[in-house]
Amino acid sequence: MARLFAASLDDLRALLQRGPGGPGDIYPAAGVPWRCGPPAAEALWAVRMALPLGTGLAAATLRAVARGQIRDGGADLGRIPGPLRDAGPHLPPSCTGVEATLAFPVVLAEARLWGLPGHDLEELLPAAERCLRWLRTALGDGQPLGEPGPDGPRRAATQAHAHRAALLGAELLEACGRPGADALREAAAGLRGTFVRTFWIDDASGGRPAAARTAEGGLLPWPSADLAHLLDTGLTAGGGRARGLLDAPRRALLAKVLTGPDLDSGWGLRGLGGREPGHNPFGHRAGAVRVHETAVAISGLAAAGHQAAGVLLRGLLDAAESFGYRLPEMYAGRRRAEGGAPVPHPAACRPAAVAAAAGVHVVAALAGIGPDAPGGLVAVRPLREAPLGAVRLSGLRVAGEPFSVRVGRKGLGVVEEAADGLQLGA
Repeated sequence: MARLFAASLDDLRALLQRGPGGPGDIYPAAGVPWRCGPPAAEALWAVRMALPLGTGLAAATLRAVARGQIRDGGADLGRIPGPLRDAGPHLPPSCTGVEATLAFPVVLAEARLWGLPGHDLEELLPAAERCLRWLRTALGDGQPLGEPGPDGPRRAATQAHAHRAALLGAELLEACGRPGADALREAAAGLRGTFVRTFWIDDASGGRPAAARTAEGGLLPWPSADLAHLLDTGLTAGGGRARGLLDAPRRALLAKVLTGPDLDSGWGLRGLGGREPGHNPFGHRAGAVRVHETAVAISGLAAAGHQAAGVLLRGLLDAAESFGYRLPEMYAGRRRAEGGAPVPHPAACRPAAVAAAAGVHVVAALAGIGPDAPGGLVAVRPLREAPLGAVRLSGLRVAGEPFSVRVGRKGLGVVEEAADGLQLGA
């Protein structure tokens, strides 16, 4: 684990680029060699997962992304542009612009909980409000969010992103004394109800979510790794505020889907179940293991208290070892039981921002750190089964100060270093 953490830090540093705003204008490139352009969705997910290291990179990246936000009037007001990518055998390409627009307020809200300084919050809040205004408009008719474009398929992961943005956005607006929190909470509640009615597939096992539904209402039932986004995927979920799209019984059913042999290759989660039509271990969305999705599954399962998080974590660490701890953004989803080592994807970026940040994210998820810096609290809820034995995490930052925690072999967490006045929350 120490080697993965160190390699992840090295890769994140190597990917940093400077913008036109001076020495503090830095953000991670999505990946080398293919995606070194302006920051958007991948950069936002990467800095979100790297928040345990401090909030400075998140603030700088949010500024860089906000420069491209659409500020003219019309239906696109507040949206962040982005290209289409990652077509699969059953779905057209997804829109990275929609993904980035929904991620922006989430990253800002969670950065505030980790200790983002007030001047950064004040500067970035207007851009987050524009993102949330776009979201309220997009959900205005009470229907799930379609993309690319309103007539596109309704992806389950997109509904999860929208739900999380609405809930965290409401918290953010309320904490900053801005209007609109109640409307966002109502939109989130409506989306939860609509999702259960229109995305959930009942079967003999208790049911499972569909990966997507068409604009006409047809369900696409094939299991995929991006269903992990339906869980509470942020480390701040340890603070006790549930932000996933599913209730506890359905989260337990989803955990079975994610950790079953159809999706879990033994090295990480496949983009499409191994028994499904169109499965291809090297396909971008057809069976390859994408490190980001496996990482969010680990943190989401850990936040929900599922021991399966430890199984996925061990598989990802074993895969990392075979790559010298420099994880590519994706690798072939061949079953571990077939023997051999994980096979790198020929088109994968390596290093990649989301893969490098995932190394930080899963290590912090092991300790279950849930900060609330404005409230002067931090929760520590480690995985009870301590899948890697006793560990000590240092070099983290909460409320702008060094933070260290030790997790014993019985899964008990002890804070060893923290900011003055920071209390251990329940």
